[in-house]
Amino acid sequence: MVNTMNYIIKEGTVNELMYIENNIPEFSSPKSYAEINAKIYARSYILLVAYVNEQPVAYKLGYAKSGSLFYSWLGAVLPEFRGQGIAKGLLLRQEDKVRARAYQAIEVKSMNRFKRMLQMLIAHDYQIVKCKQLDDGSDSKITFRKNL
Repeated sequence: MVNTMNYIIKEGTVNELMYIENNIPEFSSPKSYAEINAKIYARSYILLVAYVNEQPVAYKLGYAKSGSLFYSWLGAVLPEFRGQGIAKGLLLRQEDKVRARAYQAIEVKSMNRFKRMLQMLIAHDYQIVKCKQLDDGSDSKITFRKNL
C-alpha cells in the first residue's frame, strides 16, 4: 500500500477528474466529460482534486442547488490510495469551502453498497434524509444532509 501522508488537495480540472473516474472499478458506467460539463455549466461549483507526487488520485465535485444548499455530486479515490484518509480530507476541505461561500447545508447521495462512504458521512454528522430502493432491487440510494 502506498503511503499518502504527503497528499495535497487543491482545485482541479475536469480532465483530472475524468482520469480518476475512468479508473474506478466499481463504477459500472463512469460519467462522461460532456455529462460533467453540462451539469456544472453556469453553476457555482467546487472541484477538488487530491494529488500524490503531483498525480491526481482522488476528487470531489459539487455544485450549488440553491443559494443555501450545496450538492456534493461526485467523488472517488483510486483503489490503490484508499484507506489513507484522502476521502476524509476531501470531505473536510469541501465543507470548509462550502461554509466560506455561506451555504447553510450540504446534501450528498450514495449507494448502500459503498459502506465506507456511508460510515464516513455518518461519522461527520451527515443525517440520512431519504432512502430509495433502485427499481431493479439491487441496491438503495441514500440521501444525506448536513446543516452547516
